[in-house]
Order: sequence, then C-alpha cells, then structure tokens
Amino acid sequence: MIAKLEHFFAKFLPSPFTLSILLTLVTLGLAIVFGEFSSETNQVVSTLQAWQYGLWNQELLVFGYQMMLILVLGHVLVLSSPVNTFLEFITKGATDTKSAIVLVSVFTMLMGFFNWGLGLIFGAILARKIGEKSAKENLNINYPLIGALGYSGMMIWHGGISGSAPLKAAENGHLHSLYTDFPSGFPSEISTSQTIFSSGNLIIFGVILLVVPLIFRRIKRRTTSKFDVSNLLTDVASKPACVTQSGRSEKKHGHALEKNRLLTVIFGGLMTVCFFVVYYKNLFQLNITPDMLNFLMLGLGILFHKSISHYLISLGEAIKGASGILIQFPLYFGIIGVMKESGLAVSFAQFFISISNETTLPLFTFISSGIVNIFVPSGGGQWAIQGPIALESASKLGVSLPKIIMALSYGDQITNMLQPFWALPLLAITKLKASDIFPFTFLLFIIGSLIFIAGLLIF
Repeated sequence: MIAKLEHFFAKFLPSPFTLSILLTLVTLGLAIVFGEFSSETNQVVSTLQAWQYGLWNQELLVFGYQMMLILVLGHVLVLSSPVNTFLEFITKGATDTKSAIVLVSVFTMLMGFFNWGLGLIFGAILARKIGEKSAKENLNINYPLIGALGYSGMMIWHGGISGSAPLKAAENGHLHSLYTDFPSGFPSEISTSQTIFSSGNLIIFGVILLVVPLIFRRIKRRTTSKFDVSNLLTDVASKPACVTQSGRSEKKHGHALEKNRLLTVIFGGLMTVCFFVVYYKNLFQLNITPDMLNFLMLGLGILFHKSISHYLISLGEAIKGASGILIQFPLYFGIIGVMKESGLAVSFAQFFISISNETTLPLFTFISSGIVNIFVPSGGGQWAIQGPIALESASKLGVSLPKIIMALSYGDQITNMLQPFWALPLLAITKLKASDIFPFTFLLFIIGSLIFIAGLLIF
C-alpha cells in the first residue's frame, strides 16, 4: 500500500505552486456558478473583485510576512552554533528510522500542542538535522517519512494551547458577538478548561501521541527512501563558520563592526531581555503569538551568532527557502477572499448542518470544517466564517457548545495533512518535495481522522 501511495503522489501530485493555481481556478469556477454575492454586479465581476480583494488584503499580507519571518528567523537560529549543538544532542538517539520516527513525531506534536508556529518550525528543523545526521553517519534513515512527521504538529495544533477557535471562544463576550440572536442562557464565553484542557481532548491528544509513532514504526518496514540526503550537507550549516557561500573568508566580508562579537552580544542580549520584559505575562499564560515567536528568534539569532557578518551569511542562506511562500501565500489569500465574499464557505457548512441531528452534528461539523480548510487554510479565518453557523446549530439542537467548538477545530487541523499551504516552510527547510511527504501525511490524515471521529462519538 505504501509503495502504491508513493508512486501515485510522485506521478500525479504537482508542485505546491501549481496546486495553488489549480485550487484558485476551481474556487473561481465554483464562485461564478454557485456564489451568492451582496453586490449587484454579475457573478464573474463579483468573483474577480473578491479574488483581487483577497490577494492584496492587508491583514492577510501582514500574516504572510509573519509566516515568512517564522521560517527565515527559525532557520537562521538553527544555523547558530549553540542551537546546532543542542539539536545534535537531542538527535543522538536517532540511530535508525524507527528511533527517528519516535523522536520527531513526539517532539513535533508536543511542540505543536504548545504553539502551532513553534511546532511547525521546530519539526522542520528537527527533521532536517536528522537528515544531515543520516548523511554524515550513513544511517540510511527514511528522510521523506521523517520529514512528514516533522509536519505532524499541524494535525493537532487547533486542539492545543494556541488553537484559534477555543481561545477566541474563551474571550468574554466573543460568542455573543458571533451569534447575535442567541437564546436566553447562551454563554458569552467558554473556558479553555472545557475545550483545550478538557479530559476528552487531552485523552484524544494522548492517543494520537502514542498511536502515530507506533503505526509509523510498522510502516517503516514497508518503505524505503530514494532521497539523497547528502544534498543536505551543502548548506551553510555544514560549512566552516568562516566560509561564505561564495567561498570568500569571513575576514574579507564586511566592516570591522560586523565581525565584532561584542556588538551581537549587546544588541541580541538587549532584544532578548526586552522580549521577557514585554511578554512575561503572555509566557505565564502560555499565550504565544507569531510576533512573540519572531521577536524571540530574532534576538536569540543575533545573540547566538558569533558576529553580524556571520548572521548575514546565515540570513542569506535562510531567505532562499522563503521564495515559495512569498508568491503562494497571496494566491491562497485570494482563495480565502473568494470563499468568504461568495458565501461558498458558509454554504459548505450549512449543507452539512442541514442534514444533521443531535448525534451527527459534531461529525458533520468535523467533515465540513475539513473541507473548508482546504480552501481557507486559516484557523482564525475559518472560525470567523463557520463559527456562527456551528454555534447556532448546536444551540438549536441541544449539542454541547465545547464539543462543537472542538469538532470544528479537529476538522480544520486534520486536513492540513492534505493541504500544502502550511507545509511550505517545512519543504523549504528540509529540501523535500510535496510528493515526497504526502504519501505519509495522507496516512496521518487517515489515522488522525479515525481518532478524532472516535473521540467525538465517545466524549
């Protein structure tokens, strides 16, 4: 089965950029035929206007820039000697594919549960370091499989501490702002103790944390890697620190100040101290935002590099991996704009809810959320679109509101395993192709879906 999946994805799965174009064309076609726009212009014009609005939506572009910084600053940080040494220490236990499977999947999902951005970048970098270790020590580790597991944090993130829907639902008055025609007794907020930290959600997460490495250790026996990991050793991370990409020595690169260690210590130390002074309350509340993560990685990256010159060399290497995100994020923003303005996202949700009852509503919310996530790969954006419909339906059918919030969260996160949008940073860092990891992320999708559905039925 695994070999067939690998052959299928290698043969038929296009590049993420091509896939984003195809998905855009499908979305435009659906909007023209089925969209319901508020404007009085014809469907074609309204669709194109919505597309253009989404492409250059300022809030989404800011978000896209945040994602690029997470990728670049995280990569620069790992190219520093202290972090590189730390990663080499924790990857000592990865002596073969089996041990690497456990190490990467468990660490990545734990980080992803804590914070989605941290899990995304940490999983990618950890997988990359294991690939480099495999190349250096000739361990013959299945690198595409390990790379896929480095993405596994995105299948559990929305049920974790940084989950958009549970966190927004916990804000005082937020539920009333979403569902304005609420009945008497409808809560204005739902505590995370009923969602993220509920016994049901924690058990589901624990089961996934146990089952995924066990299953993939068995899968390992039926698959072999054709990826040449020796290519991973050509980056600046594996070169002597004094050598630039063009072969010049660092002594000939830059002003004297740029080679002064004291400057990196002063400025990097200042940023790091500033981070803890400004964000200490957020840290105690386990509320980590993309801005916080970028601030910390920027400060530590400068502090840990031996000079500004060496930091700039590492920065030049890391920026190469952001090229795919630079152009693909706006394409997905265009899709989000069309889905939102045309009402397609709402239509998908309403269809499944219309055929639901008290028992099936959480399951159909899970399914519809997964479908919408293919077109709107943003947890916060999806909650804003689908949340009001889910809350209203749950209220009318007498379904637990915390349960319906988690059903939406589970559906949103699991189809990340089928959507290359969030895989772009990982692919850039690991040097893998989407077709390399998708046979395994597809299996993660199957495994996760079964566990989430079972959890919604049991709890």
